[in-house]
Amino acid sequence: MMTTSLHDGLALDQVPELAAQLRVDSIRSSTSAGSGHPTSSLSAADLLATLMSRHLRYDWDNPETPGNDHLIFSKGHASPLLYSVYRAAGVVSDEELMEGYRRFDQRLEGHPTPVLPWVDVATGSLGQGLPDGVGIALAGKHLERAPYRVWVLTGDSELAEGSMWEALATASHYQLTNLVTIVDVNRLGQRGETALGWDLDTYAARVEAFGAKAVIIDGHDVTAIDEALALADGELEKPLVVLARTIKGKGIPGVEDEPGWHGKPMPEERSEKAIAALGGERSLQVRGLMPPKIEQADRALRGTVELPTFEKGEEVATRKAYGPALAALAKVDPRVVALDGEVSNSTGVADFVEAYPERFFEMFIAEQQMVAAATGLSTRGYLAFASTFAAFLTRAADFLRMAPVSRVDLRLVGSHAGVEIGADGPSQMGLEDLAMIAATQGSTVLYPSDATSTAALVVEMADIPGVSYLRTTRGGYPVLYGPEESFPVGGSKTLRSSPEDAVTLVGAGVTLHEALAAAEALASQGIRARVIDAYSIKPIDAEGLREAVAATGGRIVVAEDHHAEGGLGAAVLAALAAEPLTDLHLKHLAVDGVPGSGTPAELLDWAGIDAAHIAAAARATLEG
Repeated sequence: MMTTSLHDGLALDQVPELAAQLRVDSIRSSTSAGSGHPTSSLSAADLLATLMSRHLRYDWDNPETPGNDHLIFSKGHASPLLYSVYRAAGVVSDEELMEGYRRFDQRLEGHPTPVLPWVDVATGSLGQGLPDGVGIALAGKHLERAPYRVWVLTGDSELAEGSMWEALATASHYQLTNLVTIVDVNRLGQRGETALGWDLDTYAARVEAFGAKAVIIDGHDVTAIDEALALADGELEKPLVVLARTIKGKGIPGVEDEPGWHGKPMPEERSEKAIAALGGERSLQVRGLMPPKIEQADRALRGTVELPTFEKGEEVATRKAYGPALAALAKVDPRVVALDGEVSNSTGVADFVEAYPERFFEMFIAEQQMVAAATGLSTRGYLAFASTFAAFLTRAADFLRMAPVSRVDLRLVGSHAGVEIGADGPSQMGLEDLAMIAATQGSTVLYPSDATSTAALVVEMADIPGVSYLRTTRGGYPVLYGPEESFPVGGSKTLRSSPEDAVTLVGAGVTLHEALAAAEALASQGIRARVIDAYSIKPIDAEGLREAVAATGGRIVVAEDHHAEGGLGAAVLAALAAEPLTDLHLKHLAVDGVPGSGTPAELLDWAGIDAAHIAAAARATLEG
């Protein structure tokens, strides 16, 4: 066993020895775990050995060093290779590699996550590492003005994901020459050959068409790899994409370029033979290059936010309150940045764009990239708010699902929600968004009903960990609250109440205004109704709801401009079920069926969530 310690990089003729060690350790760790993707790791070993020993600038003992480069494994299933790199850097022990990989309650998980301090974002859901890397590169080039590079290793199978091309298009638009994509073109996917196999010329044509610079190399020729990666040190005019022709399972007789080995560890006996073919175990330690010294970006905490104010009774769309509130927050907090999916004049963020254009990133109609960029910016300490129509956030559902795995804070705003948007029709109506976000681990879901509460909740979102979501409406509705009101997350507001209340009406957004109108109609019939603004859907004010329902004899009507599953009604039911009431009379009004075009009033009536239907449901609870 060879033991060497090198802290200033390797000579080029020593890189193959490091690559052999990475291959051996990838085999050893996956065989020990009884699972993993060793062949996908072996194909990229020469690429990573060259990168980590001669080009990656990283202080391994201090992963928070501001000048550190960033290494993202978009092909996260090649985690044996990444963890072998960490062992070569001396930050993961051989014992941990052999006994901690893919084991319960250990940090070397099957796909890398930020449980490890050297990992920026969780990967493994293919097509996400490069888009996330775009966000980090945006921070480095356009906000921090820092010299660090973002190196992203991707697989060729990933290039079937549309998000990869969204990423390259965005990187080109923002001239992210600090972003280097290394594509491990090993030809074989999980079930067989990829669509293009080793047709690197077609890959290169596609890359160039999206505005990046393509370089084709032999991914096992360390001299060619070294020369290609060195281009990142020069004056690039476009983002660099290195297309490396590699062999899956490289170095193992009988396994090289053979299908049927994807995601399969080698049995013990075969593993021993493979390790012997590679020259046996090694303990080479390489620290590579240190990062340039730069000053830590100023991240001073914000001062007092002076929110915009609105006159009670004036009609203001909640989406129109979002932008001014975000601009007010940004004025006192330099960490605030905004992104939008080419609808900023509709989502309301245009006010922010006008005030702070240098802190706004247009993602065009690329919602996956928008959420991914927000993810990358979040890893750099920015408070990234991303907005689009509520309906279109569903395109980024997988990126939202991965956000808790990446331990990032995302702040999302979905406008034009529900059938209330009217004539645009069902393709534009967000009717699933509350359920999607609520199902995300650790998320917060907010649905204000007026401009004042919207502005206040924007500031609340700045301090909310995890994924938070603000749902806004298209139409203008009367301002209900004065500037002195506070809106804590998990709270609610009672807008009408009396000791004689016979039924509780719960709404949020547009349905709150319909509930208020219903209460007026009921009052004219001698029926008093308590009206609750459930502006915080997750967490919901469970205690307040239970008290209201108990006070109104167990009678409650919940109305929402959303499908019945996973939205406001589901949250209310869950809150009431926590401490079941003995005599509950609940009516849940929600959108059922596929809407069409019409006026907001026509569609609210069609959906059965307008004031008339709410009042009818309230009367029905009294008859039960």
